[in-house]
Amino acid sequence: MSGKTILYVEDNEFNRKIVRDLLARTTYRLIEAFDGEEGVTRALAERPDLILMDIQLPKMSGIDATRRLRAEPSTAATPIIVITSFALSGDDQKARDAGATGYMAKPYSPRDLLQQIRTLLPEA
Repeated sequence: MSGKTILYVEDNEFNRKIVRDLLARTTYRLIEAFDGEEGVTRALAERPDLILMDIQLPKMSGIDATRRLRAEPSTAATPIIVITSFALSGDDQKARDAGATGYMAKPYSPRDLLQQIRTLLPEA
């Protein structure tokens, strides 16, 4: 039985490794994208159960990618947790306005991220 799929859209390899290691001990299957455009393409092609979306991305910002995914019927209801190192005043509201389900600022506790993932997407 395969676990539920999580797409992580993040251009920083170190940050991807943290999440890869975090999810390695779970039943979740992780797929990755390196920029906003690839994130949208993979989300539409692979229909993940949950998306982790960085805000600062090459080619298309995480906010714009989130808006694009919300406009597509196949991903309109997919939970999206926006993760950003730019935790400026109002960023959380911008993320929610774009359609984000959750929001985390870097640096974050991996345990807190996993709890938020499990709240939105219980393990099989």
